[in-house]
Amino acid sequence: MALSFLSRISQPSQSTTGSGGMLSLPSARATLLASVGCMLVLSLLMVASASIPFALSRGMTELDFFYRQLLYMGIGFVVAAIAYFLVPLRILYQTTTQFVLLGITGLLLVATLFGTPINGSKRWLDLGFLNFQVAELAKLAVIIFVADFVVRRSFEVRNGWDGFLRISLVIGLLTILLLLQPDFGSLVVIVGTVFAIFYIAGAPYKQFIALGAVVGALAVMAIVFVQYRLTRALSFIDPFDDIQDTDYQLARSLIAFGRGEFTGVGYGESVQKLSHLPEAHTDFLLAITGEELGFVGVAMVLLLETLIIGSAMRISYNALKRRQMRMSYTAFGIGIIFIAQTVINAAMNMGAMPTKGLTMPFFSYGGSSMLISLIMVAILLKIYKESPEIGKSQCRYY
Repeated sequence: MALSFLSRISQPSQSTTGSGGMLSLPSARATLLASVGCMLVLSLLMVASASIPFALSRGMTELDFFYRQLLYMGIGFVVAAIAYFLVPLRILYQTTTQFVLLGITGLLLVATLFGTPINGSKRWLDLGFLNFQVAELAKLAVIIFVADFVVRRSFEVRNGWDGFLRISLVIGLLTILLLLQPDFGSLVVIVGTVFAIFYIAGAPYKQFIALGAVVGALAVMAIVFVQYRLTRALSFIDPFDDIQDTDYQLARSLIAFGRGEFTGVGYGESVQKLSHLPEAHTDFLLAITGEELGFVGVAMVLLLETLIIGSAMRISYNALKRRQMRMSYTAFGIGIIFIAQTVINAAMNMGAMPTKGLTMPFFSYGGSSMLISLIMVAILLKIYKESPEIGKSQCRYY
């Protein structure tokens, strides 16, 4: 199942130079590096533009958030370089490493519950130079754990319910901690990624139907019985029925897109960022991009995200062909994280989904997301580099 699924979504990347003289596409590594690099430059440009009014209103310098984003990228590059050059992939798939990583993540999630709320949520740990959102680390920890789990417990995953029940214990604990923060958006991304990895690992369809029904019912309950979630869910249905209260943020986002039209009003010329659209430089940076750079700018962002996701899937498929299942599922899981956050953030900005606090990978302002996203890129590059070097007799460890 995994091979056929990944081969379909990766097929365009298999073009090679043929007798007709057609040029082959760039390697997955080259595409990944170029796309991430372009996205980071675009992020700096748009954060600089979108954050100026917000910074000035708080007595900061005009480019304060630009320099902070640059700092977060620098920290991310350093940590990613350490992960790439000093951490062997095989260590990630050792049971001890995974439980230590999950344990640290769990303890940090607990610690956030005793922190100071920001915008009504306790999602961050104050590290002085950075408010670290532990849910971002949880996404990476879950990917590595599940990628190894579906290989070690492949028989249980493919036959019966044992595989799902075992993984549910771990995910269940994370679910409780994330709901207590609360961070419903990250929970949706994590659960969706786990389901996706189980799907390509060959879990029976009947399990997805049954568990999908249960998860769907729980999600509806989590929305209906929590007032602010219900308000968000209802507001996106008609974003202009109460534009001065519950629909204010979404309505302003749609106005920004409408003003931008095809080519935008011009870089730095946004009106909605002038204290009209809250979180203009974070969750709603895409809306400001739409206003200033128009459809062309938004299409550029989404194209770069698509290239990054496609590179992750190509790396996953190449590892899968060599039967390096853990590495393949890891790269696939990273790709799914990027897909989920890109789709949710874009849909939220465009009024197709209720507003959620999820960033656009490599684009939105935020240290935690940038740090973990760059570490994920380092892991993808590590898989790309090491995969051809691993002998057939060693593939079972990867």
